[in-house]
Amino acid sequence: MLDRFERFSIALFEIFRYWHKIAGDEMKKYGLKGAHATYLTTMHRFEDGISATQLGELCAKDKADVSRMLSILEKKGLVTRENTGRSLYRALLKLTDEGKAVAEHVQERARVAVESAGKGISDADRAVFYHTLETIADNLQLLSKEGIPNT
Repeated sequence: MLDRFERFSIALFEIFRYWHKIAGDEMKKYGLKGAHATYLTTMHRFEDGISATQLGELCAKDKADVSRMLSILEKKGLVTRENTGRSLYRALLKLTDEGKAVAEHVQERARVAVESAGKGISDADRAVFYHTLETIADNLQLLSKEGIPNT
């Protein structure tokens, strides 16, 4: 059992570490951090705009992180806020033309990275992998709320 825990933990941390390095390297050219990649690609899906609250939920980030990242993206001229009379979390956020161009570039680079990382994995194995990963994430979310059962 401990072997499964160690293998799972180490694999997750390695994936995260390598993803963070790759994303960071790609985002450097824009003066941004790797974490901005997720925000940009998520916002790109919402042409009519998205609220900070929705963005945080979709990116699985807390309010403080969303606020920090959006502030940087706004200063770089990649994001604008509409309905500014409302709070940051209710305002409508949109990518500027430059923001869209950056998001499209990031999406293309992410596509290449994901394709390269998945080399040698069949479509059937990929489907099972994602289903399994989502099931584990759901189960861990439940455990984090309810605690580990006593045996």
